Amino acid sequence: MSVIRVVLADDHETVRQGLKLLVDGQADMKVVGEAGDGRTAIARAEILSPDVIVLDVSMPMMNGLEATRILKQAAPATAVVALTRYNDDAYVRELLEAGAIGYGLKQSASSELLHAIRAAAAGLRYLDAELTPPFAPTRRHGHVGVLPQISQREREVLRLTALGESNKEIASALDISVKTVEAHKANGMRKLDLRGRIDVVRYAALQGWLTDI
Repeated sequence: MSVIRVVLADDHETVRQGLKLLVDGQADMKVVGEAGDGRTAIARAEILSPDVIVLDVSMPMMNGLEATRILKQAAPATAVVALTRYNDDAYVRELLEAGAIGYGLKQSASSELLHAIRAAAAGLRYLDAELTPPFAPTRRHGHVGVLPQISQREREVLRLTALGESNKEIASALDISVKTVEAHKANGMRKLDLRGRIDVVRYAALQGWLTDI
């Protein structure tokens, strides 16, 4: 039996140890390396050439989205399975567009992650069963919609919103009217399918906007 070589990347050691016990408990899998941040995850993948890397989306030094993008260049033979507690549509689209082949939710049954690892090792896309449409059909049909692009001004407005600025403060900073701010915010959120400020903050964190100052 061919054994799937796995690297686990999560900044919480307790979580990593739990995942290691789960993965090593499978006859067809073996954990060959661990990482506590995005940069170390990339280094482990380059050195160890695992079949699959399970990558936490929220990690220090480099988040899972940026690490996924780099991994597809630095270790193209390694399949990326993103693991997170967020089931936001924007997160799913961004990670898949970046090159992840699997997407698992931490709150789901452990069998979901195992399914994702096995599918990824076989070159097949797998999305957690708890994900809601439009992503539920993706697992069956093997494709995903492209995340709509937002304009530079929409990005600026959403970034400032995530940083806690009011519409009036954003208008003053960008030298535009409050109504224009509201329009850019609404358009950007609609394009990215963000439903409220919490979603905006999560998306901004994923993109690295909160440290890009």
